[in-house]
Amino acid sequence: MDLSPIQAGLAGTPVSKPNAATKAAAGFADMLRQAELQAEAAVTGGADPHALVTALAEGQLAVDTVATIRDRVVEAYQEILRMQV
Repeated sequence: MDLSPIQAGLAGTPVSKPNAATKAAAGFADMLRQAELQAEAAVTGGADPHALVTALAEGQLAVDTVATIRDRVVEAYQEILRMQV
């Protein structure tokens, strides 16, 4: 998954492509889907344990990244609400 649009947003640099967020969201969903498939394969006995741990770690990183972005968006929204007009 390409996290460069997410990392650029976290660094405060503008993301040049308007559909970068859409691509990042699709990549996030794909990563979670892969982790879910690996977990399902592990339960049925058809997966490598190392691949399962890697997929779950990548999924956790993606969730943490999205949670951080959400927190920053909420924080920015609250800051806008505090502005006096």
